[in-house]
Amino acid sequence: MGFLDALLGRSKPARPDLDDLFGLPAAGLTLQAGLGFTPTGLGSVAYKPVEGGAFARTEADVQELLDADQGPKVEISKDEFGYTWLLLRHDPEDLPGLVTDIHAVNSTLQGAGFGPALLCSLVSFAHPDGRRFALVYLYKRGTFYPFAPLSGRDHRRDNALELEISSALANDIKIEKDLSRWFPVWGAPGL
Repeated sequence: MGFLDALLGRSKPARPDLDDLFGLPAAGLTLQAGLGFTPTGLGSVAYKPVEGGAFARTEADVQELLDADQGPKVEISKDEFGYTWLLLRHDPEDLPGLVTDIHAVNSTLQGAGFGPALLCSLVSFAHPDGRRFALVYLYKRGTFYPFAPLSGRDHRRDNALELEISSALANDIKIEKDLSRWFPVWGAPGL
């Protein structure tokens, strides 16, 4: 950022700190103790594929890294907007392991120079009464927000639950303050 940018009030966006993802296990404990939500063992990473051999090799490296431990535990799908989603599965009791894998995917893509292709990562939670939501990590903002779709096909959200969750987790993770950035991730794998 140069002098003129500072004078005109322009700023560089903050680089995301991927280590913030490691706050999710503590957030999971808060959700379980305070609201009765538990991890489902499902998490996803969304990114826009880039043309070229380097990106294809990086994608292959990511899949090999994730499948190395206990056989395939990642599923790949594409959505209607052209984003690729990696769905990761873990034992619901192993939220730290799931977060470590999500961090590895993000770090590998970022380290290979494809950080701008990352859209978001999410980890899903469920309540015994059937309600579900995901904590979504916005890569470009370095913040989290809850997304709680209501069941059915009419694309409605449980806004009250989202606000309750964001309030409960304010001390555990960086919650996105701009509610207009809490975009819906309808049909996201793992949700």
